[in-house]
Amino acid sequence: MIETINPGASAPDPRIAIFDFDGTVSLIRSGWLDIMMSMMVETLSALKTGESEGDLRKLIKAFVWANTGRDTLYQMISLADAVAERGGVPPDPQEYKKQFLVKLFALSGQRIEDLRAGRTAPDQYLVPGTRAMLEDLRARGLSLYLASGTDEVHLKQEADLLDVTRYFDGGVYGALPDPEAFSKRLLVERILKLSGMRPDRLLGFGDGPVEIEELKRGRALAIGLATDEPECRVPNEWKRQNLTAAGADYIIPNYLCRQALLPTLFANHEPI
Repeated sequence: MIETINPGASAPDPRIAIFDFDGTVSLIRSGWLDIMMSMMVETLSALKTGESEGDLRKLIKAFVWANTGRDTLYQMISLADAVAERGGVPPDPQEYKKQFLVKLFALSGQRIEDLRAGRTAPDQYLVPGTRAMLEDLRARGLSLYLASGTDEVHLKQEADLLDVTRYFDGGVYGALPDPEAFSKRLLVERILKLSGMRPDRLLGFGDGPVEIEELKRGRALAIGLATDEPECRVPNEWKRQNLTAAGADYIIPNYLCRQALLPTLFANHEPI
């Protein structure tokens, strides 16, 4: 299933592809949004402002989505701001991030242990069709980059467990202790400065707004993954709407449409 948002958008001479990780390649952390939402609703509800849970969820979902794809710290900065705006005294956002990761690892940690022990096959925690897509792009001569807002130490561990690191010859990049040291914007800018690179030679895949917005800022081709985790068989309507708003050229629910998608992406249209 391929939804075309910008007809004719293509990268006719592709050289490099960027992939987000969680929700785009990996399902190890599937469920992270519910965990983050619950933690934040609990935090803001404790301030007893009189706001309904529904109103708080609407507020939280907006700022969580806006920062999806960046270092998790930025979502926690938004939480701290929301607490302060309501008269509370928030801790350092890094403390909120630590609290969230403890809750998340209670879920993802078991999946990681199952992968490490060989009880679960790596492809069980890949978005359907991911491995075939990565292999196809590498066979076509593209250089692949993996970029995520997940802390780099955990990103590299999880990519290894899923046996996908070997595809990303361009490197694996995640959040660093200094949040300003890495971002998807910096990566896109750096790639476009490489010898021989042009916007029409770059494409990217992601399920969050940040990577889509940065790709379009660089005039590259952007494919939105409206993954309805964990099954990822049909488009998630909320993701679909927001990825479209972020500027995605195409929307897909998984990579099972690869054989129809790639000829469309690499068609010899006018460069976007």
